[in-house]
Amino acid sequence: MSTEERSVNQPEEQQTLSEQRLIRRAKLKELQDAGQDPFQITKYVVKHHSTDIKENFEALEGTETSVAGRIMSKRGMGKAMFCDLQDGKGRIQLYVRIDELGEEAFAKFKKIDIGDIVGVEGEVFKTKRGEISVKAHKVTLLSKSLQPLPEKFHGLTDKEMRYRQRYVDLIMNEDVRRTFQIRTAFIKHVRKYLDDRDYLEVETPVLNTISGGATARPFITHHNTLDIDMYMRIATELNLKRLTVGGFERVYEIGRIFRNEGMDPKHNPEFTTIELYEAYADFHDMMDIAEGILSTAAKDILGSYQVNWLGVNIDLTPGWPRLTMIDAVKQYVGVDFDAISDDEEACKAVEAKGIDMDGCERTWGTALYEAFDQRVEEKLVQPTFITMYPVEVSPLTKRSPADPRLTERFELFINHCEFANAFSELNDPIDQRGRFEHELALRDMGNDEAGMMDEDFINALEYGLPPTGGMGIGIDRAVMLLTDSDSIRDVILFPTMKPLD
Repeated sequence: MSTEERSVNQPEEQQTLSEQRLIRRAKLKELQDAGQDPFQITKYVVKHHSTDIKENFEALEGTETSVAGRIMSKRGMGKAMFCDLQDGKGRIQLYVRIDELGEEAFAKFKKIDIGDIVGVEGEVFKTKRGEISVKAHKVTLLSKSLQPLPEKFHGLTDKEMRYRQRYVDLIMNEDVRRTFQIRTAFIKHVRKYLDDRDYLEVETPVLNTISGGATARPFITHHNTLDIDMYMRIATELNLKRLTVGGFERVYEIGRIFRNEGMDPKHNPEFTTIELYEAYADFHDMMDIAEGILSTAAKDILGSYQVNWLGVNIDLTPGWPRLTMIDAVKQYVGVDFDAISDDEEACKAVEAKGIDMDGCERTWGTALYEAFDQRVEEKLVQPTFITMYPVEVSPLTKRSPADPRLTERFELFINHCEFANAFSELNDPIDQRGRFEHELALRDMGNDEAGMMDEDFINALEYGLPPTGGMGIGIDRAVMLLTDSDSIRDVILFPTMKPLD
């Protein structure tokens, strides 16, 4: 194995890599001294990409083309060489011969390193072995790679290095490029799905003077000109509902959210959500939309309702179960909250099942939620909507007319993981003020994840918010599902990483 092909991941080879970098810099200096600095080239005309040539070979065979990309391999050391060129759509083989380029140009080509970016003019043809290729007539070095690529057989395998150097990860790993192509396809799909239903896409502030719209610890920054602290948004909810008050009956925003909390395979301090609000709709309508977005995305992007995620076969065929939290707890835990009305009795009933109530408000609602959170969620493998959450854990949600202890809210679970959260939105400004005051009390008790009083939002509600359904879907988790990724870092191009020492 040549030094060019050895892995950059092996510490014992660092001296070899340093030598390779020096050799590559020397090659660049030689080119620059000869007036052939590749970094002075500003443009190259590309007629076709690799997939264009392969998909339209019959029409293009024998014609002249120009392609550009990165040299990923070189084979042959005599008067002819084969190379693999990787462009933005795939790979194609190059056939480079001394009698086509001429001796001087062929000698220069032999000095090109794996990883260099070149432009190639040549003829589309098929080799004797049947591989569609480009026979090079002219090769132009467009950019010199001063760092050797990882060894071709193992690629960039160290996960942390992959996240820190995503650019190398994308060069070496086709499946990673595919993941992010699916991510883009999913976001396009979401937009089209909502646009076709007359939703209006909007943009709302990332910096706010109040942290609100969810329960989470915010990132705090400082605005120098105004000399005030500001909060990076933890949700887009309140501003989107302000727009609904203003008369936009269907709005959505795809945007970055920032939460100053822990990091694990399903959480990153910054992530992407789609939040949408529809006037004169309720949480049942939101369930229809959530099911529609995810099921049609699987069908349109992957070609099937069947996906495999974390070793589990998931069936996204429409018609997902809808189960109230009370029914779920009764089914999986064996506690019938319909038959309990007393707070203390409810707490004792779940504690008798070994469910921990320490640190919780000892109410009927928190007992119901703890029973679900600790015993039911882990059993929800196939797509399931859990509805009718307690008021205590739903500060922005409308109470159920049938039972004021519950709210018209759902969460969508797939393989134990939450994918969507939706409400029949609270539009009573008096009730909303009371919920904010409860959050303030929690903050005064030291809970820095509790919400803040937002007087302007209450003022907006006093002008009248129609009955409204609202929902948030995590883009990153949806992409994890569609790409069978086991970590959110695998679907975020540049995930948050602890700085290296």
